[in-house]
Amino acid sequence: MAGIRPLPTANGDDMPRTADTAPGTTGGIPPAKRAIMAKAARLFADKGYGSVGISEVGEVAGLGKGALYYHIGSKEELLYSIMTDYMQQLNNAANAILDEVSDTRERIEKLSASFMSTMFKSRAAMTVCFREVHSLGLEKRDRVMQLHADYQRIWERTYADGVARGECREVSRLETKALLGMYFYAFLWVRLEGPATSDQIARDFADIVLAAVALPPKR
Repeated sequence: MAGIRPLPTANGDDMPRTADTAPGTTGGIPPAKRAIMAKAARLFADKGYGSVGISEVGEVAGLGKGALYYHIGSKEELLYSIMTDYMQQLNNAANAILDEVSDTRERIEKLSASFMSTMFKSRAAMTVCFREVHSLGLEKRDRVMQLHADYQRIWERTYADGVARGECREVSRLETKALLGMYFYAFLWVRLEGPATSDQIARDFADIVLAAVALPPKR
C-alpha cells in the first residue's frame, strides 16, 4: 500500500507521519479465517462482542473449538482481525485515490464513494469497529486507533493539497473530524436495503463536504 504522505506545515516542513499499517496485520488473510471473520462480525454486530461466546462463533462457523482456535488464535484476536481488516480496506482504497487523482473535487467524490462502497459491503465489520474497540486490550486498541488516525490524515492531505492548488479553503483538524463523523456514524442509520444506493449517499455526502470546504466567494 502506498504510504500516507506527510502534510506540509506553514513553514514548509513535513509533519511527522504515522504508520499506515497496523503491526502484525496483512491483507493476506486465509479464506477460512476470512469466512469466520464475516460470520463473527455479524454475531458481534447483532448481539455485542461481550454477549457472544466462543462456542457460538464455532457453531455458526461450523467448527469445533480446536479447529476454531487454530484459525483465530483467540476471541480477542478475532475481534482485532475484523477491525484491522476493515480499516485496512478503507486506507488501501483511499491511498490509491491519492496516488491516482490530484483534483480536489474528484478526490473528495472518490473518497466518499470508496467509503460508502466499503461500508455497504462490510456493514457488520464497521459496526463492530466503532462499537467494540473498548473490548480490545490497550496495545491492540492503540493499533486500531492508529488506523483511524491514518485514514483521517488522508482527508487532511486532500484538504491541504486543495489549499495549495487554490481549490478549497483551509480546514481545521476539528472540522475534519466533524466531517468524517458524518461518514463513520452512517452505519447507525443507513439501510442497506433502503431506497438510497451507496453511490447516491456518497454523492450527497461529497456535496456536503465540498460545500463545507469551498473557497469563500470573491468580493
